[in-house]
Amino acid sequence: MPIFDRRPKTAAVKDISQFENIVDDDAEAGLPVPRRYFATFTMLSALVLVVLDAAIANVALPSIHTDLNVSAAATVWVVTAYQLAIVMALLPSAALGESLGYRKVYLTGIVLFTASSLLCTIAPSLPWLIGARFVQGLGAAPIMALAIALLRHIFPRRVIGTVIGWYAMVVALSTAIGPIVGAAILSVASWPWLFAVNIPIGIIALSVGRTLPQPDGNGRSLDLPSVVLNALGFGALVIGADQVIEEPLTGALLLCVSAASFAALVLREWPRSAPLIPLDLLRMHPFRFSVMASVCCFAAQMASFVALPFMLQHGLGLSTFMTGVCMTPWPIMVAIMGPLAGRLSDRVQDALLCTVGGIVLAAGLALAAVSPRYGSPVPLVIFTMIAGLGFGFFQVPNNRNMLMSIPRERSGAAGGMQGSARLVGQTAGSLVMTLLFTLTSSSVAPRAGLAIGAVLALLGALASAMRITRGSTAEARTGTPE
Repeated sequence: MPIFDRRPKTAAVKDISQFENIVDDDAEAGLPVPRRYFATFTMLSALVLVVLDAAIANVALPSIHTDLNVSAAATVWVVTAYQLAIVMALLPSAALGESLGYRKVYLTGIVLFTASSLLCTIAPSLPWLIGARFVQGLGAAPIMALAIALLRHIFPRRVIGTVIGWYAMVVALSTAIGPIVGAAILSVASWPWLFAVNIPIGIIALSVGRTLPQPDGNGRSLDLPSVVLNALGFGALVIGADQVIEEPLTGALLLCVSAASFAALVLREWPRSAPLIPLDLLRMHPFRFSVMASVCCFAAQMASFVALPFMLQHGLGLSTFMTGVCMTPWPIMVAIMGPLAGRLSDRVQDALLCTVGGIVLAAGLALAAVSPRYGSPVPLVIFTMIAGLGFGFFQVPNNRNMLMSIPRERSGAAGGMQGSARLVGQTAGSLVMTLLFTLTSSSVAPRAGLAIGAVLALLGALASAMRITRGSTAEARTGTPE
């Protein structure tokens, strides 16, 4: 099986400004220029809003705690409500996009996100703010679920890898600068302004939203019992994983409810041609192994993000500010690697790139786990940069395969599953660290977490390698099931 694709060399592009010069002969030619650029602006501006909002809300918690005169523990629900709504609504949003059309549902998400930002801005109490944040998460869900699907309709098929690379760079940079933006706003204004800044950007995105592609929906109605089972399964999973250590009985009960809900959902959706949980896509070998690899690598990433601050502050004695500085190189490396990995994935078999990326990620985490316990933080920072390089090299080709290995009309489901795999992996990584901090000391748990993260990354690389050995290139082009 060839490692390099035999597509025309014109498929290799250096930057987005060259896209209009590509003559695409296949059926997936994308939008004409300049509409393509306006559509990209709409999509990316909404995506930046969602990512930034998730990142800057953490910075606001101390101010909310003081201004609203509530407990610090209660303010955490400002973050939790947003994340919970997203994870519960991702797959239903994807299914709704396939039913009604991607553009309509995506723009509805922007409207909901922008309107709820106003509700957050004027929130007089914590319950109001938590409710508004939950609605904001419901608006963010279709934006996250359908962004990748829209890319497939905006750009020609042959440059999708390159475009996903730029997409990954934007997300990584937004994640990296989120805390800085939040701190900058709070230095000159009160916490409601963190949400108020979303409103003009959302309005601008909506003003050019008509340039987004509008593929026809399939008209299928959502099955309400399946939507409820999906929400119950993911909601119980996230809350149960968070409580399983502090309240073992409650946490274990919620995890059992989650397992039972997912089992009932699978049984209900199994015979459907386009199920809410994309079982039809998971029967396809390349898609299934990409989902498995994504869960493993995002679990490794989250375990590392929890472990590293403890090593930097408690182990090496750095201040909170310097800890943030030392954590920044990871997302920056992801941002740098995104476009490069994207261009390569348009020419080189993505399974090979994912395997290499997973191995590099595992190597960086393993080195971080055994880094010096005292002295300068420079070695640890270098090892996290290696991990970030590997993660960036893995993520873009893996996302490309998840999108391009399935029928075009199921792109929405692929985007929803991509987001769900990420959130499940992050939940698993957090749970791993919670268990380690409970069962071991605060000096042992971070290094053990990094070591487990390295193993998880290797498992992700192995799942990607399975696509090499079983001929994923042919399947990726045809979407043929295993």
